[in-house]
Amino acid sequence: MDVAIAPPGRTGRVAGRGQTIAVMAVTVLAIIGLSWYVSDGFDDGVTSIDIRANLDVEPPTVGRAPTGFTGLGYDGQEISLASYAGKPLWLTFGASWCRDCRVEAADLQATYETFQGQGLNVLAVFINDPRADIEGYAGRAGLTFPIIADERAEIGSAYRLLGIPTHVFIGRDGLIKEIRIGALSRDDMERAVAAIVR
Repeated sequence: MDVAIAPPGRTGRVAGRGQTIAVMAVTVLAIIGLSWYVSDGFDDGVTSIDIRANLDVEPPTVGRAPTGFTGLGYDGQEISLASYAGKPLWLTFGASWCRDCRVEAADLQATYETFQGQGLNVLAVFINDPRADIEGYAGRAGLTFPIIADERAEIGSAYRLLGIPTHVFIGRDGLIKEIRIGALSRDDMERAVAAIVR
């Protein structure tokens, strides 16, 4: 049996370089894949936010009235939570820069349109978001409900938000019926809204 052994030389070095490059490429791809998996693979539908809670007010609680507030819409109009007294209200916290909020935006708008004839009101509060950014986003996304620009997260702080989107469903009696943190499916939205428009 004849066995040919190549003497060390150029061929051996090229194979060594090729192996090194292949190992480096696999390592880089593994790091990229792991980064994607950690950031997107475990997506729970919530975008974390870092705001200081306002401990001077009671946190939102099911069965209690929500903390009142007044803010400016992205169009400069003053909007007050008190103006929704006696009306079913879906209070939603989000932001134009929030990926999870953008994912559910079309379903939120569609649910609003479906239940608007039954008296549903939607009021969005966008956290740490400039008015101009909100206006552009609302136009592109086709959002037709009022949106408050909470540029310094003062309202978000009063509601002790940990992440967005956060949804607060308020009945005609002015009491919170349900609080949900994270992006909702269309079915979840419709179920929660149906409970407050009765």
